[in-house]
Amino acid sequence: MEYSDLNIENLEQPTIGNLIKEMRLELKLSQEQFASNLGVSFTSINRWENHKTMPSMLALRMLSLYLKQLGERGNQIFKRVLC
Repeated sequence: MEYSDLNIENLEQPTIGNLIKEMRLELKLSQEQFASNLGVSFTSINRWENHKTMPSMLALRMLSLYLKQLGERGNQIFKRVLC
């Protein structure tokens, strides 16, 4: 299963939170650093990763672009989370 085959906007918690955390850990970023890169608050990243809230549609689109930019690494992250 390739990332391009699925739409991140259709994912729900806890899957989306796990995907966000895996992306961040793969990039070796803190929640603060990842939040800054995405243009969101640390609190948002923390709540998403802990399955408390869902990202907004705009945030999901930003995450989707970020995942695509990772190329094969993004595909591997996506596979780990969904399998």
